[in-house]
Amino acid sequence: MERDDLVSILEDAGLSPYQADAYVTVLELGASPATEIVDACGVPDPRIYDVLRDLEDRGYIETYEEGSLHARAHDVKSVLEDLRSRAEQLSEAAEDIEERWERPELEDTDVRIVKRFDTVLEQTADAIRSASDQVQISVSPSQYETLRPALADARRNDVNVKLSIHTGEGEHDDLPAPEDVAEVCSEARHREIPSPFLAIVDRSKVCFAPHAGSINEYGIIVEDRTHAYVFHWFFLSCLWDVWDPLYTADQDDLMRTFSDIRYCIRDITPRLEEGETVHVTVRGIDTRTGEERSIEGVVDDVITTGNLHTNDDVSVAQYAGQATIVVRTDDGLVEVGGWGATLEQIEALRISVTEIDS
Repeated sequence: MERDDLVSILEDAGLSPYQADAYVTVLELGASPATEIVDACGVPDPRIYDVLRDLEDRGYIETYEEGSLHARAHDVKSVLEDLRSRAEQLSEAAEDIEERWERPELEDTDVRIVKRFDTVLEQTADAIRSASDQVQISVSPSQYETLRPALADARRNDVNVKLSIHTGEGEHDDLPAPEDVAEVCSEARHREIPSPFLAIVDRSKVCFAPHAGSINEYGIIVEDRTHAYVFHWFFLSCLWDVWDPLYTADQDDLMRTFSDIRYCIRDITPRLEEGETVHVTVRGIDTRTGEERSIEGVVDDVITTGNLHTNDDVSVAQYAGQATIVVRTDDGLVEVGGWGATLEQIEALRISVTEIDS
């Protein structure tokens, strides 16, 4: 059997592409240091140690220290038993599929539960690369390295990326440098507590998995705006708003583009109260027709539920109720809302502050 065919079969048996490649390499090389294994396979340098330890957890190899990390193939008896068991399961699955084919069709669902975290990462990378407006994502440093190429593609496509990187105790050395994340996000924050994996793309797709310490390993993939909105508030309140910035593209300059209307309201309100004129351009969705719509003009008013505080340090959660910007255009007043707007004429995707007059 050709090497590539063996790798593909191992992937079908449940190994990730990197795991399958590394395992076949270990079989070919015998006991070897990790540096030689990475040179002989297609696994990126930063991933090789995680991949080898994952293979060890699955019983495929064993690692040991001999000046540096080494690996050798484990007794193949357990691997062969696993592969033969999977073959039996595939045969049973084929029979089950044939049986289910005869049943009435089920309605499509917007929620999928998957067992492999690699599936969640693959779905996330594909969604990020196809994003058109915004990505909100919470990752560990190793997950960041895996998804970094996809995030870089999104930024090149002018997608607004909010990146939350979480670390556990003693893991701060793994945190990427601000100049590194500057290439792949609009803003990054550091959460100093282990957190779930979460990605929200274009307000419609969610990829979620519990944090590494969870008893149960599973992933959820959701393609539904209502569910995505719930995860959005979890991201803002727990993974984003209360944590210190690691990197901010726009720094303190108000002349920037907002992907969330609540941050825009919080930042422009003090200027409006000082009598300044704020010019904006809004790109969004017409809530009546569902078609994309753009307007430009000056902010005439802001409407929020409850008392409006203008302290930049106050959590954006205070704007959890109605949050509306009234824009005076050449054609009259237009009310602009945020994600899920129903009261306003436009659901804003991006609000750009273009000019401020004293």
